[in-house]
Formats: sequence, structure tokens, C-alpha cells
Amino acid sequence: MPGREVNWLLFIGIIFIGSNLRAPLTSVGSLIPFIRDDLGISHALAGTITTLPLLAFAFLSPFAPKIAKRFGMEWTILLSLILLTIGLVTRSMLGAGFLFGGTIMIGLAIAVGNVLLPGYIKMNFPYRIGVMTGIYAVFMNVFGALGSGLSVPISTIKGMGWKGSLAVWAILTFIAILFWLPQLRRQNKLTAPTVAVKNKMSVWRSPLAWNITLFMGLQSLMFYTLMTWLPDILQSHGFSSAGSGWMLFLMQFALIPITFVIPVIADKMKNQKVLAGLTALLFFLGIVALMIGSKPLLYVSVILIGVAGGSAFSLAMMFFSLRTTDGQQATELSGMAQSFGYLLAAIGPVLFGALYDISGKWQLSLSMLMILSAVIFIVGIEAGKERVITDKTAQIDPLSESNPENS
Repeated sequence: MPGREVNWLLFIGIIFIGSNLRAPLTSVGSLIPFIRDDLGISHALAGTITTLPLLAFAFLSPFAPKIAKRFGMEWTILLSLILLTIGLVTRSMLGAGFLFGGTIMIGLAIAVGNVLLPGYIKMNFPYRIGVMTGIYAVFMNVFGALGSGLSVPISTIKGMGWKGSLAVWAILTFIAILFWLPQLRRQNKLTAPTVAVKNKMSVWRSPLAWNITLFMGLQSLMFYTLMTWLPDILQSHGFSSAGSGWMLFLMQFALIPITFVIPVIADKMKNQKVLAGLTALLFFLGIVALMIGSKPLLYVSVILIGVAGGSAFSLAMMFFSLRTTDGQQATELSGMAQSFGYLLAAIGPVLFGALYDISGKWQLSLSMLMILSAVIFIVGIEAGKERVITDKTAQIDPLSESNPENS
């Protein structure tokens, strides 16, 4: 049946889009010591290799829904994949200028997929939001983990080095382009809301949206900061370069099953306050174990942080759908949360590295993450309450009979 064929192609296309949303970034973490030594840059400047994509996320995220309205979601996603491929090749060319220029292009490209996919899933799979969110998040994190674990081994292959190790991920984007081309026939537009709401509240003026944005931003700060600096921290505790890369792989492997389970569970729960609170607690315990630094605890630490990161990311993606009334509003909230949120997250790797440069030890930097775990707990509880961003005047939750402001 033609309809069945199109749905399967869409399903596979979404999987490959998800597969490209982290690997180009996580593949850098284990290679940063080599890049830093090769280019002769400081810890703080090395942190910008991870920070630049986050700044690109922050810059482009608010505009991604507008671009999708103009060109259609399918074309917008395709163009982002092409830009991602160009960025991966450029990043691997000679010199620091190409490295940072390609990194910016990669960030701009991934920002589009980050913003559009939650709304795209809500529009095309309205009754399977939890399952579809979990599936694409799993593939995103599987390839993200592979990026961390395989980067150093690939770089040791003769003639590859860190440049070749980073360039190899362009193969994955090329495959994604091939599978996405059939979707150009669909031409989904961001249309009027499916729920009749007059004077619809702007997400930028909603306290609920700001709690979701802070939750999104702080969990991203935790993830990208540790993705950048965990190898260096572990090497200070006696791990080799390859060993620290595989520990980064373990952290991301630990979050893979969680990224599928949490959306399915969250979709069935009345509210997600307990899930948000447990997520923040796991972050805190993982950082404490990392600060203590004994070898057995380091394994426990990366697993706890991985589980917390998987849960936090999945909850953030689900909040975009569960706290909105339609696909357009979900995309707008996604754009807001990933714009301001990633701007906040961009501070993390640089500040973490700068604190180390000041103190010469990791304890001060890790203490910062412990404090932020407590903030994640507070905003996570607020974001997890049962309500949606709705009408400015009626304030009626279309999913229940109660006023969302009083829930």
C-alpha cells in the first residue's frame, strides 16, 4: 500500500535525522586533548569547540519555525542535512579557522533538527508521541555514544588522525539525505492550531515555558560540559586517552534505554514531577561520585550521569509536546527553549574550563555542577506539573476539565 510505504519511509527518515543530532558533537569530546595539543590552545579556548554549536543552536532556534513556514518542514530539514555535511568536511580541513568555521555550520544545521523534530512528530504521529520521541532519542544517543567511543580508535588508523576521525561522520549525514529525499513530496506546513484558541498566549510570556526552557538549558549545560571535560577529568585519575573515551561511551550508553523508557512512561503519567525530581537527584549523586574520584566510584558516576542525562533530555522533549496544544505551539516552545536554553548551556564548557584554569583542580568546576543540579530539581518540578500553555483569557486546559493555572 502506498500509504504504508510512505509511513515507513518517514519512520526511517526520522531515525536517520535523530542519528545525526549528536554524533557530530560527541565525536569531538575524546579528541579535544589531541586537538588542543596539535593547535596549541588553552583549556578555555578548547571548550569553545563544544560551545560554538550551542551558540549556533541559540542563534538559529527561534528562526527555525519561521524558516519551516516559508519553505516547508521537509525542505528545511533537507537543507540542514546538506549544511551539516558541508560543516563536517570543512571542520576536518587544515587549520583552526576551518575547525571553528565548520563547527559553527554543524551547530546551525543540528539546531534545525533539534527544533523541528518534536513538532514534526506531534503533527505526524499525534497518538504515538511518547514512542516516536523515545525511538528517535535512542538512535540519537546510540550514535552519540558511538561518536565518543570510536573517535580515538578511528584517529589511530594510519592517515586518519583527529581530522579524519571527525570527517568520517559525513557518511552518516549522506545516508540520511538519501532516506529523506522521498519526504519532499509530503510538504508539511506549520499550520493554524488544531485547538480553537483565541488570543493564544505567546510562549515567551508563559512562566511554564520559562521553567521548561531552564530545565532544557541546564540539562544541556550538564551534558555538553561533561561531554567536553570528562575525558580530561578521567585522565587526571589515571585513565588513558582511549580509556577515557570509552568511559564517555559508557556514560552515553547508559542513557540509551532511558531515552526510550522515559517518554513512554511520561506520556502515561498525570504529571512528571517525580521523574523530574529523580533526574536532578541522579545528576547530583553522579557529580558527587565524580568529585570523590575513586576508580570504582568513577564507573558508578558516569552511569548515574548518563541515566540522568537520558531522563532529562527525554523529559525536555516530551514537555514540548505535553505542555502545548498543537504542533505549531510545540515547535515554537521548542525554538524558545532551545534558543535561550542552549545559550545558557554554552556558558558551561567555557566556564568549567576557566574555573579549572583558575584553581588548577576539578573540584571547583564540579561544585558548580552540583549547585546546578539543585536548580534543575526546582524548575523540573514546575515543568512537570499537569498543565499546558493556553489562552490568555480563558486559561482552560483542553486536555482536562480543570484550569491549568490551578493544577
